[in-house]
Amino acid sequence: MKHIFKKGSDRVLLLLHGTGGTEQDLLPLAEMIDQEASILSVRGNVSENGMPRFFRRLSGGVFDEEDLIFRTKELQEFLDEAAEKYNFNRENVVAVGYSNGANIAGSLLFHHEKVLKAAVLYHPMVPRRGVELPDLSKTPVFIGAGKNDPICPARETEELSKLLEAGGSDVEVHWENQGHQLTHSEVQASKRWYDNMIG
Repeated sequence: MKHIFKKGSDRVLLLLHGTGGTEQDLLPLAEMIDQEASILSVRGNVSENGMPRFFRRLSGGVFDEEDLIFRTKELQEFLDEAAEKYNFNRENVVAVGYSNGANIAGSLLFHHEKVLKAAVLYHPMVPRRGVELPDLSKTPVFIGAGKNDPICPARETEELSKLLEAGGSDVEVHWENQGHQLTHSEVQASKRWYDNMIG
């Protein structure tokens, strides 16, 4: 997978962009959350009308489940390979994803045990329904959400939070009176959570 790796501390921030983004998009975010951390920023392997994504969708808000499962496994295997190549501790990876990137990070949590140390999900949706989640008791999650988000309605955020909690995760949801855009105050809230939880 096309990516950028920058060596820093033992903590690794896995950056996952939104639809149409690239591996450059969330680099400023990593600076705000943890300046010391190593960075692994990945570009999605799927193209939708020329826009990079992490998995296909059938229509707006309707995921191609088969492709989602395949791409989630692909990302998980890439993380294993990257840990070997760049010599970082696989157990120290914290995902930071926005929109489509948050969805693939959520899917990693839904499908693979101990795949992430923690996750910061900005405007995620429920990746899959009707599946049993692995043990997430050691995987805290921050969710940034907009009360007026047309792409990811509030009920979607609440459902995802409940599912992750049912899997044992300690979940913090931060609400903004905004839509789908990522706000500065949302990032600041995630930094405070990060510092308290794992910093």
